[in-house]
Amino acid sequence: MTLARKPMLSRQEALDFLLAACRPVTDIELVPTLASNGRVLGADCVSDIDVPAQDNTQMDGYAVRAAECTSGAATLPVSQRIPAGHVGEPLQPGTAARIFTGAFIPEGADAVVMQEQCEADGDAVTIRHGPKPGEWVRRAGEDIRSGNVILPAGTRLRSQELGLAASIGLASLPLLRRVRVAVFFTGDELTMPGEPLEPGGIYNSNRFALRALLENLGCEVADFGIVPDSLAATRAVLRQAAEGSDLIITSGGVSVGEEDHVKPAVEAEGKLDMWQIAIKPGKPLAFGEVGKAFFIGLPGNPVSSFVTFLLFVRPFLLKLQGASTIREPLAFPLRADFDWKGDRRNEFLRARMNANGGLDLFPNQGSGVLTSTVWGDGLIDNPANQPIRAGDTVRFIPFTELLY
Repeated sequence: MTLARKPMLSRQEALDFLLAACRPVTDIELVPTLASNGRVLGADCVSDIDVPAQDNTQMDGYAVRAAECTSGAATLPVSQRIPAGHVGEPLQPGTAARIFTGAFIPEGADAVVMQEQCEADGDAVTIRHGPKPGEWVRRAGEDIRSGNVILPAGTRLRSQELGLAASIGLASLPLLRRVRVAVFFTGDELTMPGEPLEPGGIYNSNRFALRALLENLGCEVADFGIVPDSLAATRAVLRQAAEGSDLIITSGGVSVGEEDHVKPAVEAEGKLDMWQIAIKPGKPLAFGEVGKAFFIGLPGNPVSSFVTFLLFVRPFLLKLQGASTIREPLAFPLRADFDWKGDRRNEFLRARMNANGGLDLFPNQGSGVLTSTVWGDGLIDNPANQPIRAGDTVRFIPFTELLY
């Protein structure tokens, strides 16, 4: 059945449609914490300890009773030395304990005086400061209390979350399984680097860019390579790619040319729910299903493919992975140091920050100019029918918000 022509969706309408259709994975596996970077938690992580476990010192210095040091010149014998990882004896009245950062505060002490405010002389120390009770002391449980959920299910794990999990002794974590993504690329003109470039041929840059983007997001990638420009070949690979995959991503063949076979192949093997978005670059973006796998068809032009992946595939994959929060990428209001005529579609212009705090525009914004994505450090989200004049404030999304 041929999909009826519909008005092009806006970027937000298309993204809302994708996310509403997404069915996250649910299978959970136990994975070593050291191997969990970028993965998504499948269950809450609950602490069974307090962190810190006991009061400890934030500084190298001397543990004292604050009431014995009010003069600001108290001289006390040093009764013990307490490195981190060792437990001291109860502090005897009228004495101080040499203590090092992270060591537990000995029973009887209620403050730490940093070593810069002390003068050591043999087995004694003069305290040149009147500390208050609790000074430079980390209280037991001030970071984490036993029984607290420290990381809820659906959390996408970064370095910070892994450190937090390790701080309560978790050697392994319950994670949602990796998303399985099948990819293939259409076009008789495509040639792999290292092979002779025939007349009319181009090197397949999209294969390298898209695989790297998927690897950044922790996906398992099944690469079906370059598919000839024929409906039969495209249908055959679609059927094969749908087996065991959560998502199929293609590049090329979703426009309206006679050699664009992906769209009719998806309609024949499954269903197509969305096609064409009112953005530039990247209008021919397709979404549907083949078997039990979702399908996203990206444009063949390399910049269009790159930009549509960042704007649509990345958030879709995060939800597919089970991430509970899919936030809008942070955008910053910055000054444009250029003029631009605008377009009837919502544009995503490759730009980079300059030394004066403004934005420079890559001079050629063509959808095949891949150098613009390397030269730039982000995208200007320019509304439809919006010219830009030097000095205007524009909405800038750094690539750091979009790549991982």
